[in-house]
Amino acid sequence: MEITTQSIKELRDMTGVSVMQCKKALMEADGDLAKAEVILKKHSAASAEKKADRSLAAGAIGSYIHDGAVGAMVLLSCETDFVAKNPEFMALARELAMQVAATNPTYIVPDEIAQEAKEAAISVFEKEVADKPGDMQAKIMEGKLASYFRDQVLLEQPFIKDESKTVRNLLNEATQKFGERVEVSRFARLSTR
Repeated sequence: MEITTQSIKELRDMTGVSVMQCKKALMEADGDLAKAEVILKKHSAASAEKKADRSLAAGAIGSYIHDGAVGAMVLLSCETDFVAKNPEFMALARELAMQVAATNPTYIVPDEIAQEAKEAAISVFEKEVADKPGDMQAKIMEGKLASYFRDQVLLEQPFIKDESKTVRNLLNEATQKFGERVEVSRFARLSTR
């Protein structure tokens, strides 16, 4: 199947990744836009994983204030000033601040969840899984804990502007798009309520 410039442009508009990556994904998907988008999402996670050990020496602070009553700031880190000063990178930092203002997460990643909080949740859920088959209890408990903490962990939350993506997906796509590691280093939220 012939890959047209129109289909490349359409995929680029959908994903924001480079023209070359869009063309390669379309070739791999035999011109099917939906398949190409899935291929790019798969590659974005792999790309982020490869860059996970690079140091973050730059970044941008995104801020958002809603009706003067709720505000948030996010430090979105990257490797170079070149990316940090990119308008799309700064827009992403602002959107993440909007996410924090709207959802009020407690943690950035699951590893930050305190052991005491996990133990408290486990003690509540133990009663719920007690009557389940023994070999299924651990798996059910794991699912209940993941569900319970999902809204509290920023990277696990559905993105407020597109709930088909998590914040982690958004950062993986940014890593692929900008060609370097992108990570939320810190956030803060203030509210008058």
